[in-house]
Amino acid sequence: MHKDYEILQASMEKHLKFNKEEFATFSRSFQRHHIPKKKFILNAGEVCKFEAFVVKGCFRVFYLDEKGAENILYFAVENWWVTDIASFTNQIPTEFYIEALEDSTILSISYEEKQRLFVTLPMVEKLFRVMTQKAFAALQKRLLASLNSHADQRYLDFKEKYPTLVNRLTQQHIASYIGITHEFLSKIKRKLLFKDKQ
Repeated sequence: MHKDYEILQASMEKHLKFNKEEFATFSRSFQRHHIPKKKFILNAGEVCKFEAFVVKGCFRVFYLDEKGAENILYFAVENWWVTDIASFTNQIPTEFYIEALEDSTILSISYEEKQRLFVTLPMVEKLFRVMTQKAFAALQKRLLASLNSHADQRYLDFKEKYPTLVNRLTQQHIASYIGITHEFLSKIKRKLLFKDKQ
């Protein structure tokens, strides 16, 4: 078994234990892809055809508002999943873009393969349902934080949630994620640095 599938197995077995034959069936439903930096794997208006496990790299999921400004919904890094779940599940056009921010490797499953997998390995349906519920809960938490927290706190929350990403992302991407300009983010960082030195 390729090491990338071993990474997938280790991640999945945090939620569900497979025997050898079960994981062989599970892994056969996935395709391995290398995605170069700056490549879009989903564009607004398309139907999302995949749900993907990130083996290596980083993606951003974002949309454009009425002024054409980019708003980042979330980042997906190693051991995370990346998709537009509404578009994928309902097979309807998406409003989102998904871009690789680094050279990346993913293991993706198509809508058709996922439906077949639910029939051949019914226990997996519960696994994906639990993962979807957790992802939805995380997005709800992020929405509440964006509505109720000051920008300083949103930046600190970002650093806590994505501790390894602070040095992998541009200031523009971080600012877009927490809903401010990169100039304002620079002010926040200077203020926090000054506070730490006191």
